[in-house]
Amino acid sequence: MTEAHSGQRHPQSTSGTDLRRVGIHPDFWYPVARSKDVPRGRTFAAVFAGERIALYRTESGTVFALEDRCAHRQVPLSMGVVEGETLRCCYHAWAYRGNGRLSQIPYLPKGVDRPPRGVRAFPVRERYGFVFVFPGDAERAESTPLPDLPQFAAPTHRTMTFSRTVRCHYSFMHENLLDMNHQFLHRGVLGRIKPELLGYETGPHFVEARYLFVPGGGKKDRGAGLLSAEGFGGSSSPDVITVRTEYPYQTLQAAPVKDEQPAFSLWVAYVPEDAEQRRNHTYGLLTIARPPVPGLIHVAWPFIRRFTERVFAEDRMAVEAEQRAWDEQGEDRNHEVFPLILHVRDVLRANGVPLREGS
Repeated sequence: MTEAHSGQRHPQSTSGTDLRRVGIHPDFWYPVARSKDVPRGRTFAAVFAGERIALYRTESGTVFALEDRCAHRQVPLSMGVVEGETLRCCYHAWAYRGNGRLSQIPYLPKGVDRPPRGVRAFPVRERYGFVFVFPGDAERAESTPLPDLPQFAAPTHRTMTFSRTVRCHYSFMHENLLDMNHQFLHRGVLGRIKPELLGYETGPHFVEARYLFVPGGGKKDRGAGLLSAEGFGGSSSPDVITVRTEYPYQTLQAAPVKDEQPAFSLWVAYVPEDAEQRRNHTYGLLTIARPPVPGLIHVAWPFIRRFTERVFAEDRMAVEAEQRAWDEQGEDRNHEVFPLILHVRDVLRANGVPLREGS
């Protein structure tokens, strides 16, 4: 059931579970590498929540994902050698097919059976310049859709890719992007902005908020101007920012208040790297509408890249400081007052899973 809100108070959750001890649910498609990081005939060492994954691209161009250990001596398969359509362990040359089964043990004597099992294989797909794996129940992979980003390949847009490790629990990232009241942090990049919450909606798996961004003067990065409503045409209209956590992903769209088409759209996934999930790898796609003047987007691109990197660096500084405080205190002592964040915490808590025992 969807609930619409316009600022009313949200009651404190009755759950006593510390959100920072909740693991992300594995039954979704998660990017674990950029496609260009896995060239033909090579391997790549990926990871999801402490589980090491060996990616390799065969000579025919197909990417496979295997548990990153040889069934023989547990040596990482990501250290192996790609031969045609198989991956061969670097130690004793055991060869594996893309389904994880052994295809050859070169020195095995005649009459001796091969081990009945190889290693786990993960469902894998390539989309949007990323390699996605399904680390959960493989039987659910086929019925679980990948993110739908129709503007990614559209000739009317150009996309910027992000891939960064951030040393914090993934929930801090959702809170940071959804809570636009932190724009004071970006005052040296965005100038003075007072976000106004226009309203928000919640459901069992999502929270979506809309803000009005009205510029209030101050020094602004050139790239910020190109991405805001003033954009390439110099409009003075304020921006409407829509941020949505649709578990486990997050999106942001910015559009001039009188225009239904967004000037840019951001899609992000926060993929835990360690078993304790206190570190995540942020994969993002920023899709920007091309201006009517041919070639202008290429001139503006370096300014937009610099701006986005500056904003991300400031956000990373803040969320990593939050994680350090949690580590020092051993618990979440935040005193949250913004109802929207209480909602997103409930969504992340309800859709997550317990961390593995001993992590």
